[in-house]
Amino acid sequence: MSISVLAQNLSGSEIIKIAGEVNELKRQGQNIANLTIGDFDSNIYPIPEGLKAGIVDAYNHNHTNYPPADGMLNLRESVSKFLKKSFNLDYSSNQILISGGSRPLIYSTFLAVVNPGEKVVFPAPSWNNNHYSDLLGAEPVMIQTTAENNFMPTADEIRPHLKGAALLALCSPLNPTGTMFNKKDLEEICDLVIAENKTRQAGEKPLYLLYDQIYSQLTFGDFKHYDPVTLRPELKDYTIFIDGASKCFASTGVRVGWGFGPANIIDNMKAIVGHMGAWSPKAEQVAMASFIMDDVAVDTFLSEFKSRIQDSLTALHEGFQSLKAEGFKVDSIVPMGAIYLTLKIDYSGKTAPDGTVLKDSADINFYLIREAGVALVPFSAFGTGDDVNWFRASVGASTLQDIQQLIPRVREALLKLK
Repeated sequence: MSISVLAQNLSGSEIIKIAGEVNELKRQGQNIANLTIGDFDSNIYPIPEGLKAGIVDAYNHNHTNYPPADGMLNLRESVSKFLKKSFNLDYSSNQILISGGSRPLIYSTFLAVVNPGEKVVFPAPSWNNNHYSDLLGAEPVMIQTTAENNFMPTADEIRPHLKGAALLALCSPLNPTGTMFNKKDLEEICDLVIAENKTRQAGEKPLYLLYDQIYSQLTFGDFKHYDPVTLRPELKDYTIFIDGASKCFASTGVRVGWGFGPANIIDNMKAIVGHMGAWSPKAEQVAMASFIMDDVAVDTFLSEFKSRIQDSLTALHEGFQSLKAEGFKVDSIVPMGAIYLTLKIDYSGKTAPDGTVLKDSADINFYLIREAGVALVPFSAFGTGDDVNWFRASVGASTLQDIQQLIPRVREALLKLK
């Protein structure tokens, strides 16, 4: 065997396979509405002007050397104030860790609190928890969720799996669904974690809760973001938050994420991130520290940004609801948060014009790419079975006009199926 067991067994990204198909069709000159990537087209959604100016200024002042391993102190202090203003959460600078986006924070949380072979509990669909478990050699426990509860896990679904688990990984608003916890459901899950930890003996490692709220600033209408520590303050010693600027400021390439939680866990995550060299660039940290303290600039940007994202999500939702009203076997869940819409396209077993039978969600997706010029991501890429005909649609790389124009193409493609 020429490579490690880990490398041999690690599964590849379904999203990358889809991207390959999209890129090939684009190379052939086809116009594809790419709703696959959890990112933004920076020509459609540029980062805030003040942040951009701050980054340029920081480079002009030669902030190009290594930053501290846990992040610039002034940024951690700014994040502390930002968390207090945004969520009324009290975390001091020594309880905050800065990294190059949220991925190193999630991975370092796994590494800091989970041993190989221990259980990690998380819902399906969800983003990358299965891959982080594989990287660590942990035992992934995937809880299959349902459309009836907007694909958010419930306490009843989680309860049987917490005994002996090291980590419960949750996300709200959820990638890939764009749906969110309501207060009651999250409270019941919090109470499960509290109850489980009360059963553990003195000196026994507690059950930790990873709470990814990277999309928490992007909520729509009457939908409200909730977090475990606000609902149950006694969870503060066991909850590690994942957050940052990537999504709320359309700044995925700026690479400034922040995690926060118990100081002893954050200290260990700091060492892990330092050894990975997964720091956020210093100039970007300097600029972010200043930008997030400018309440007017932040609120102005978020107001316009959220409005545009919501318009695109609503147009897509209403378009699929109109197809459903015509009798097509499709559905969608009302947009709640993030940049995603959950779509159902239930056409397994149908035959394409070329005689190909669409066996599963992947076949449906590739059919729509070729026939409708629309690329989605099946929930199977996020841990569900191939027979689950639900899909993630991301609107960050498309204009409102792009979204409106794709609905008739989807309609015509579905009419061709027999």
